[in-house]
Amino acid sequence: MNQHIRERLRSRGPLLLVPDAVLLPEGVMELYAVVVSAGSFEAVGPTEELERAYPRLQALRLPGHLLMPGFVDSHHHLTQSFGAALAFGEPSEIFRRVWVPLEGALDEESAYVAAKLAALESLRGGFTTVTDAGTRAAVDTDVVACAARDAGIRCVLGLICDDTGPVADADPSVVLRRAERHLATYTDDPLIHPSLAISIPEAASPATLRATGRLAAEARAVLQMHVNEHLAAVERSLLRHGARPLEYLAGIDALGPHLLAAHTTLLTPREVSLLADTGTAVSYNPVASAWKGNAVAPATTLAERGVRFGIGSDGTRGDGFRLVEAAEFAQRLAYGLTTGDSSCGAGWTWLEHSTAGGADAVGLGGHTGGIAAGMAADFLLVDISTPELALSWDLPWELVRRGNRDQISAVFVAGRLRLWHGQPTDWDGPALVRRATALARTAVARAPVTRAHPTSTTAREKAVQEPAGQRSGALTSTALASTVRISTARNRSTAQ
Repeated sequence: MNQHIRERLRSRGPLLLVPDAVLLPEGVMELYAVVVSAGSFEAVGPTEELERAYPRLQALRLPGHLLMPGFVDSHHHLTQSFGAALAFGEPSEIFRRVWVPLEGALDEESAYVAAKLAALESLRGGFTTVTDAGTRAAVDTDVVACAARDAGIRCVLGLICDDTGPVADADPSVVLRRAERHLATYTDDPLIHPSLAISIPEAASPATLRATGRLAAEARAVLQMHVNEHLAAVERSLLRHGARPLEYLAGIDALGPHLLAAHTTLLTPREVSLLADTGTAVSYNPVASAWKGNAVAPATTLAERGVRFGIGSDGTRGDGFRLVEAAEFAQRLAYGLTTGDSSCGAGWTWLEHSTAGGADAVGLGGHTGGIAAGMAADFLLVDISTPELALSWDLPWELVRRGNRDQISAVFVAGRLRLWHGQPTDWDGPALVRRATALARTAVARAPVTRAHPTSTTAREKAVQEPAGQRSGALTSTALASTVRISTARNRSTAQ
């Protein structure tokens, strides 16, 4: 699309947009148009009808483009973007060795830049909403809110409410007062939607688990929690409570529609029933399962049983099309191949749960995640004239299997053009990346990060130098920082 169209799209007045097709819940609709006004869809319907109903609006035709809902990331950690590559090849529960130390090394500026960098990556990948599970950085949560707002992305913003463990506030009354203030602060914010978060069930007392759930439910918000993610956590719960984490939450009456359980990679049939019976929502995070070596959540079973779920990145990579592909692909490898299920939910399942289903899971059902009158105008314009999509006979499947963020021409959030061909329209994206590069080096250097494995470059060097059977050694933050500096220097050399 040319610059004239871009300038028309940047208009703050009502827009009558006429793409080649619109992706609605009932399918791909041709000869359809939308009217965007005051941040929402004012009307959606056949082009001829809308042109008659809005004679004063000049139709803006968008040839070769699909208008579809923006993706909803149902689980993210925005202030962890500086260390995304530190998780590669690492065993489970890396939050203890990587994320807590890294976030603890962030000051206010680096936390803001890290969160805005993650938001930029998400926008580039077609996400119009991200769900942040709370930062452990020693900064006010509003730092993350400002970063998301300044980037132009919708954010479900979690506040960690742990009251047990080494990094928790041990006074439950203080925790609950902070939770109430957080929920009240963003009540009328157009882009920031407050949420509460508890890291894992063992990080809060039963009273706090119930109280934060009650506060979230009353505020029509969600309580986020990592549940049944790692085998070690399941075993600790069995030893401590005689029940698995999800069973334990059910036993203390902490499940319900207000709860967003992240990962749930390790589910028994009974636990699937608990999720379905209580209306508890899940964030299915397929890329995180692969990168961290976890099991794959049984998402096709969840869909069949009517369990509410969205699809989350867990901060792995902010690319919506690659995420939905991973969602289907992981189900095929983990479950479909062994049962002869050649469909694994079909393309529409993964598109639905990455848009409307994700919005429902994070507490924004009916507000975003779809193209309908009255809903927030959070949408993408996707180029379907590319070699990958032009010959499609089943566009939902093709978007899942062959969609790519490079095909996203424009990203709108709350009716405003936020990204044009991968770059922000009203702030300097490349400048942010440069600043993030400098701040990340400092943060990683001072963070007491410990990895079980060396970087791939170091591992290769060791493989060449040492005989088989003698290769070992974890990397500490000092070694990691050295690697970062070397890599950065090489990048500069290459650029020159």
